[in-house]
Amino acid sequence: MKRPASLASLPAAALAALAALALLAIAACSDGGASVTVEQPPAPVTVAPVVLRDIPVTLQVVGRSEAFESVTLKSRVDGQVEAVLFTEGQHVAQGDVLIRLDPTDFAAHLRQAEAAAARDQALIAKMRADTARYTALKERNFVSEEKVNDIRTNEATAAADLRASRAAVEVARLQLSYATIRAPITGIVGARLVFPGSAVKANDVTVAVINSVRPLLVNFAIPERYLPQLRAVRQLGRLRVGITEPGDASRRFEGAVRFIDNTVDASTGTILLKAELPNEDEALMPGQFLNVALILETLEQAVSVPSEAIQQGVEGNYLYVLGDDGRVDLRRVEALAAQDGFTAIRGDLQAGDRVVTDGQLQLAPGVKVRVQEQTQDQTPDQAGGPLPATAAPANPANPAG
Repeated sequence: MKRPASLASLPAAALAALAALALLAIAACSDGGASVTVEQPPAPVTVAPVVLRDIPVTLQVVGRSEAFESVTLKSRVDGQVEAVLFTEGQHVAQGDVLIRLDPTDFAAHLRQAEAAAARDQALIAKMRADTARYTALKERNFVSEEKVNDIRTNEATAAADLRASRAAVEVARLQLSYATIRAPITGIVGARLVFPGSAVKANDVTVAVINSVRPLLVNFAIPERYLPQLRAVRQLGRLRVGITEPGDASRRFEGAVRFIDNTVDASTGTILLKAELPNEDEALMPGQFLNVALILETLEQAVSVPSEAIQQGVEGNYLYVLGDDGRVDLRRVEALAAQDGFTAIRGDLQAGDRVVTDGQLQLAPGVKVRVQEQTQDQTPDQAGGPLPATAAPANPANPAG
């Protein structure tokens, strides 16, 4: 029985043929592997159209509300509280009686002053009669000129005393009126600070605080670098603001700037402004911290997209645009301002283009997508309810300086 021949015993031609067959097999295997491709399924996304909207460019700062008028009431006389005629938090009108002091002493002083005035009135009547009588006697040379002058001097003195007595009556009457403390303005009275039996001193003890909240003021400060824009907007018309409460953007209050300070605070580099809100429903109270959006200008018919369509990357903001072939393209954009869930942008887009609003994490340029139906709670106008203007100007900066 013959043993099979080893590779070393084969002729060189046979070895070359075997090597060629091996190379062909390897090449065939390589070609077959390259021809088998696994195409990724379309990525599910939601899209929204690019629209044209008027969007205000705003400066976001934090402000604080204050009463339009605030009065700290103090007694104008010393006395004892007889009655407190208001309840805490009550709405009061100008002239309403709030507190009464014990009027006994003041009434007695008034009667005393009236008696003194009556005495001086009687005295001046006698002096005038004496002057008339002595003047007649002087004409008949029964008295001297010096005596007549003395009588006239007494009459003038009595007249002065009468005027002083009448002034004392007026002072006593005022003192008695001060025993009744009235509301000097219309507003809301605060907590009770005194009670019946409490002793008060003139201009010392606070008896009540009244705040007028209709309208209401909101004070806030902006960096001085915005002064040129502020002046430009003020020349065109009234400066408008949008006010929201922290943590509750569903309610937005509109107001107008009514005061711009005449100096810049050197320690902070800011200038103080005050806006006036109607506050008819008294939804806001003095002392609240509020979000203030100062409207510097309005971008009319600006190219706008839902705010959730804009993504942030290393090179800036971008978004994905859906093409007619069902694939997405990446576009670089610049965000200008935002309001009500939409952001005005600058970039290579136009009204009618469709941008991806959800599912961006699965995307890359050229990826094929499958558009999902957008549910009601995903629409930009419904996302979180109406929102105030939240974007800063095109070159935003920290308003706090």
